[in-house]
Amino acid sequence: MGVAKSLLGCGGGQTGRVLERTWRPPWPLDVARVLGVHRRGHGDPAYRVAGDGAVWRASTTPDGPVSVRIVSRPRGGEVHATAYGPGAAWQLDALPELLGAADDPGSLVPVHPQVTDGVRRLPGLRVGRSRRVFESLVPAVLEQKVVGLEAFRAWRLLLRRFGEPAPGPHELRLVVPPPPEVWMKVPSWEWHRAGAEAVRARTVIGAARVAARLEETLELPAEEADRRLRSLPGVGVWTSAEVRQRAHGDADAVSVGDYHIPSMVAWSLVGERKADDARMLELLAPYAGHRHRVAMLLMGSGGTPPRRGPRNPVRDYRRI
Repeated sequence: MGVAKSLLGCGGGQTGRVLERTWRPPWPLDVARVLGVHRRGHGDPAYRVAGDGAVWRASTTPDGPVSVRIVSRPRGGEVHATAYGPGAAWQLDALPELLGAADDPGSLVPVHPQVTDGVRRLPGLRVGRSRRVFESLVPAVLEQKVVGLEAFRAWRLLLRRFGEPAPGPHELRLVVPPPPEVWMKVPSWEWHRAGAEAVRARTVIGAARVAARLEETLELPAEEADRRLRSLPGVGVWTSAEVRQRAHGDADAVSVGDYHIPSMVAWSLVGERKADDARMLELLAPYAGHRHRVAMLLMGSGGTPPRRGPRNPVRDYRRI
């Protein structure tokens, strides 16, 4: 199943265009967990989880803005999606890859009992592929070297200020992330007001200028895609990995440079409370091709070392 069906004129918000699709994945699928990596904090204007468990996302596709409602129907083993707006057909065509159809978890061979346990606990985990590179890059840049709450606040404020209301039901107040040409025109004082300093602003603006070249990385081998992303000023190994995880569906793109993941991996696999990137990569070496997947499995199974000491404070650049 999977042919999109048109529901023209059935409450399609801005455009009146509504399409729906039912897809039956041939394996167990945890829709909320797979899509959750695209949520940038609980107040993300481009992402909502409804009371019935349906996930709503807003995006800018090559065909224009879209909002999509995705809900799992476990009894029938189906996923049902309803998309609104000019990008509806594109988004429904991309639905299987977004939910991990291009992923290959079956080639993972656990060598630690903790990884075996993670596979057992999370059979529905897949690494999805959004096919929206620039859209994944902007929030990743905002999250560089800051605490999550600070980055989520910047994302939320900038989307509310420069995004457009998503097509579809207006009561959700979903916002479509701005396209590259809008990000290029964000004034310096608006970045400052959102709490994003000049370095991160310049990185986003520079990436917006070559957004088309970034989207081409979807067709490149992983190493070449990584090189092209990291050729951008301000984009390093961590940001490239975060983008490739979400946009490319790269199950090996481990987040080197992350504040938490090395210690989480070391604690989960060998009981070490503290680890650096080199130690993390050493422990993940047997899982080449699946290093990001293994990190997700360990994190999803609760592999977090006990916290000690105060949390990093949330900075407020608006008062500087």
